[in-house]
Amino acid sequence: MFRKILIANRGEIALRVMRACKELGVNTVAVHSEADSEALHARFADEAICIGASPASESYLNFNRILAAAEITGADAIHPGYGFLAENAEFAEICESCQIAWIGPSPETISKMGNKSLAKRMMAENGVPVVPGSDGSVEGEGAALEAAETIGYPVLIKAASGGGGKGMRVAVTPDALINNLLIARAEAETCFGDPSIYLERYLENPRHVEVQLIGDKHGNVIHLGERDCSIQRRHQKLIEESPCVALSEELRTRIHETAVAGAKAMGYHSAGTMEFLVEGDEFFFMEMNTRIQVEHPVTEMVTRRDLIKEQIAVGFGNPLSISQEHIRFNGHAIECRVNAEDPAQGFMPSPGRVSFFHLPGGMGVRVDSHVYQGYEISPFYDSMIAKIICHGLTRDEAIGRMHRALEECVIDGVETTLDFHRAILRDPRFLSADFSTRFLDDFVWDAKK
Repeated sequence: MFRKILIANRGEIALRVMRACKELGVNTVAVHSEADSEALHARFADEAICIGASPASESYLNFNRILAAAEITGADAIHPGYGFLAENAEFAEICESCQIAWIGPSPETISKMGNKSLAKRMMAENGVPVVPGSDGSVEGEGAALEAAETIGYPVLIKAASGGGGKGMRVAVTPDALINNLLIARAEAETCFGDPSIYLERYLENPRHVEVQLIGDKHGNVIHLGERDCSIQRRHQKLIEESPCVALSEELRTRIHETAVAGAKAMGYHSAGTMEFLVEGDEFFFMEMNTRIQVEHPVTEMVTRRDLIKEQIAVGFGNPLSISQEHIRFNGHAIECRVNAEDPAQGFMPSPGRVSFFHLPGGMGVRVDSHVYQGYEISPFYDSMIAKIICHGLTRDEAIGRMHRALEECVIDGVETTLDFHRAILRDPRFLSADFSTRFLDDFVWDAKK
């Protein structure tokens, strides 16, 4: 096993990786910005190094400073968590060239899956169903119009190197396509440094279903079930649950087997997810995330398996400690992401000092958070305060437990999305599991209730 791991991240995911390392007997190194000098991940690590000023570009995204911290502390591996450099193929390649193990898939895999149009083509070549769309990136208005005519309107414009809804627009007419092309290209260039876009058919009411995968460097790949991530705002997930109750057992099996086969075909190792859009009894490949996901605790709750420990072990070169027949699914789990945002003001970020902080507990409740009373939520980073995950024997029990957990949660000093989550969990469509990724389009929420 590794001797010392540097965690190139912050917040709750840095703490999550740190906990797994400590249970494995591995020493940890935290890196932090000036804004995070009092952060819990900096306090709880065996060693902590300040790597720069508050902006992420000067700290958490700075290759040289992170690698210098690894060299100074003698870390033999880097775990990137999610976000920041987790899917940066160049950084992964530099780590390996510096003889520092990268706890993630190979740089080549990150690069191939990071280009959404290339990933889509590769999956199609390996028998994975894909949403009908352009053959790779489209160049120029003429090519886009021709592709859209073949696909049929409405079409979805997507950034080839994108994610998180950036560089994504829907066009229902040729005129709208031309206008949105300019916007999507500009946004893609700004966010990803790559203005390339591609087109695909816009599905009207799909579910967003992702399959949790993990593979080793010996050719073994298994799945740990699926998560329904359909409750989202502007393509950012708000609530996730496992299993997806909208799937028949036959469709669930097909999706699982397809995801495993696709990952094996590319020689995938480490934790990752294959994401699909599901409509009726059809499913289509959307993208692959070559990292651990924010919502991984949902899967851990229903499988009782520690994904981070397994990811670290296969990163060292060990074979998977479990095979597919060892995976058992128990009950139902739901996760709510609580953010320092004001839903009544268009989800405007709400940085500031947390004056009072009380988290829920009790049977079947897990909370992953890096916040404490007196903590200063910085405007420089993601606004997530906590992930509340609840498990029950049934979906109804998990929802009831989440209601109770959200009521117990008290966060004063900043605006949060707690009430917004409570309202979603009361919505009849959510309770009946009759929803799609368009759920929030028709969701009416009264901030005063």
